[in-house]
Amino acid sequence: MSEKINKEAVKEMFEVGAHYGYSKSRRHPSVSPYIFGAKDGVEIFDLEKVYGLIEEAKTFIYNLGKEGKVVLFVGGKMESLRPVKEAAESTDMPFVAGRWIGGTLTNFEEIRKRIERLNELTEKKTKGLLAGYTKRERLMIDREIEKLEKRFGGLEEMKRRPAALIVVDTQREDIAVREAIQEGIPVVGIAGSDCDISSIAYPIATNDSSLASISYFIQQLVDAYKKGVSEKESASPASTPKTESSTRTSAKV
Repeated sequence: MSEKINKEAVKEMFEVGAHYGYSKSRRHPSVSPYIFGAKDGVEIFDLEKVYGLIEEAKTFIYNLGKEGKVVLFVGGKMESLRPVKEAAESTDMPFVAGRWIGGTLTNFEEIRKRIERLNELTEKKTKGLLAGYTKRERLMIDREIEKLEKRFGGLEEMKRRPAALIVVDTQREDIAVREAIQEGIPVVGIAGSDCDISSIAYPIATNDSSLASISYFIQQLVDAYKKGVSEKESASPASTPKTESSTRTSAKV
């Protein structure tokens, strides 16, 4: 990735409102180096510095894609739900678009049991294996599936802890961030001016409240990951073509 400032990229960030922070009274000291000034009581990010941050994050995510590593997308605020889910689905990665369940990383073995229970019930229902149950039993199973789907639906294919988290609003998702740090998992954080980014491995100090801004930065990371995956696949020996199942397996390493 080039270290030179890409003026076109800075312009794109400006157009999606990436420069808007919160009021000075809400600013966390760790974000101060990335503040350019203020306008009408709202602090403004220095987009040239933000560009440097996103480039570092993209390089990291690109390398994960090239290595076929798992990235977990996390975002519970309303503006992040669609971008997070779409990003995960486009890369075949797990996601949490909603409330973070405590222990998702630090108690992963137990969380995995609940996910396996969801997969088991869903498979039985899909294959019509619930016909022998009473109407009340089927109703209870449907309710359990619905509850488990709501909590763990985006994690069904996550067989092990991810190699990294991409988090929207690290302050709001502080439990997820703390769990990742505790487990030694790097965090790429799209963080507003009120966030503590001192412990974030790859912070992106920017507007984390705008759908346009969130979508822009997540797409940048998705593109970087896909580029890494593409180069990994192009480097694979032609004599060992990948089947659908082997590709899916390699993406979950």
